[in-house]
Amino acid sequence: FPDKFPIVTMLRALVCLTVAASAAAFAPGAGYLPSSTRARSSAVSSPRMAVFPGSFSESVPFLKQPANLDGSLPGDVGFDPLGFSEVFDVRVLREAELKHGRIAMLAALGFIVQEVYTFPFFDKVAPIDAHDLLVKSGGMSQILLWTSFAEIFGGIALFQTIQGKRAPGDFKFDPLGLSQGANEKNFERYQLAEIKHSRLAMIAFSGFVHQYFITKQLVLEQLGNFKPIPGFPEATFSP
Repeated sequence: FPDKFPIVTMLRALVCLTVAASAAAFAPGAGYLPSSTRARSSAVSSPRMAVFPGSFSESVPFLKQPANLDGSLPGDVGFDPLGFSEVFDVRVLREAELKHGRIAMLAALGFIVQEVYTFPFFDKVAPIDAHDLLVKSGGMSQILLWTSFAEIFGGIALFQTIQGKRAPGDFKFDPLGLSQGANEKNFERYQLAEIKHSRLAMIAFSGFVHQYFITKQLVLEQLGNFKPIPGFPEATFSP
């Protein structure tokens, strides 16, 4: 046993050092602390455990605040774990986020409406099957044609955004006057609501599609007649 004691002691020391390093990694930096706390901590000469100086992200507290996300855009909470804002212009990223979010909101609504209502002179088919049917019949070619025109005008608008002549996603489309008159003071709140609903719709539509691929059920059908994922028979639901 005597020859094993040094090994045990060394292992215990390594474990203690590892735990201390892990705790130090999650300690908040000076930018994350309130001003009163920073003032008190600066007067104390004892060492601090913070390893990464600077402010931390509001949405991901254990990651540094992205330098290009300063909170000037609605819905900006410093969420950029992959560092896209360090590579691309933030205005270009917001333009793409709004464009895909608006399409996703329409798509999510259409996915559900198509489940409960069918236009006259059309056969009732599932949304995923309707996509394949349009590809075979040639209808998808018309959609791609008109979408390409929209992308051309969107590209022109994007150049204006990069030049600072236009806000990201602003096409001056406001038929209800939500940005004018008495509603002008609430315009920032509407912008925040749009970006939140856009992000939710992108996640929701992706969930709708993958749910159908796995269970062959639509959204409302899945709510009324739940079926577990194949391979997980123990997953059951009882109202």
